[in-house]
Amino acid sequence: MNTNEENAAVAAEEIKTEYEIVGVRFKEHGKTYFFDPCGIKASAGEAVIVETARGMEYGVLAVGNKIVPAKDVVLPLRPVVRKATTDDTEKYKINKEKEKVAEEICLKKIKEFGLGMKLVDVEYTFDNSKLMFYFTADGRVDFRELVKELASIFRTRIELRQIGIRDETKLIGGLGVCGLPFCCKKFLSDFVQVSIKMAKEQNLSLNSQKISGACGRLMCCLRYEHEFYEEELKKLPKVDSTVTTKDGKGYVSEVSPLTGIVRVKFVDNDNVTFRSYLAEDIKVIAPPRKGGKNHRDNSETEDTE
Repeated sequence: MNTNEENAAVAAEEIKTEYEIVGVRFKEHGKTYFFDPCGIKASAGEAVIVETARGMEYGVLAVGNKIVPAKDVVLPLRPVVRKATTDDTEKYKINKEKEKVAEEICLKKIKEFGLGMKLVDVEYTFDNSKLMFYFTADGRVDFRELVKELASIFRTRIELRQIGIRDETKLIGGLGVCGLPFCCKKFLSDFVQVSIKMAKEQNLSLNSQKISGACGRLMCCLRYEHEFYEEELKKLPKVDSTVTTKDGKGYVSEVSPLTGIVRVKFVDNDNVTFRSYLAEDIKVIAPPRKGGKNHRDNSETEDTE
């Protein structure tokens, strides 16, 4: 293909509004990657051999042939080479056994070199051209001598990759405080951004031990209902707003997005009381004061009615 033909092909790709794809996973419950099926028809659950940046890989379809908008695709789409054969599957199983051996050897060598690292996972590429070791560590680790030793043993390209605590938890798995398997291990293909604000909006305890997962980070499930709480909070007055009620003027001390109930604080000289109202039964007359004293500052001396 000459230069003009290549440019024309690239231009044709750029103006496409949709693509046929298949979604492939390389680890159970791992991230789904889109590939060009190249005319191959396959269903979810079938194994395929695909071309990736690190060579040929064995994966399982999470999504069968499907048309998706161009905005959902990251170009260029790499191709599906073929459906996995019996020999391919057998080779994949052999690689898994070899990974167990490699893990034992690497653990032994880490101990010999006295390295402050924790081995989490070992992975061979399908064609055995690369052997990857995933580990966690508190800081940087000088593993150059370890790489040389492993390369001399396995006679292939070695890659050591440091991963985060959340990635480690996803690989190992376990049970959460809810009694169910970790979401990241069971069905989350990507980690979502979670913030302390989400816990605040859901009126959850801000005790880090109660809202953190086994990984020590905020629990991923804090995000599941976040959009609902955001929408409901828009319908309620902000905390510290000045409001009028049938009982007089007061200040919003707490809101409940699930019930639509607003707790109002009344201050009469040194007497502090609280009453609860439905949101539609009160009227906001002033928003929270910026930089001023918070009306909840008296909470230690408050008496609840």
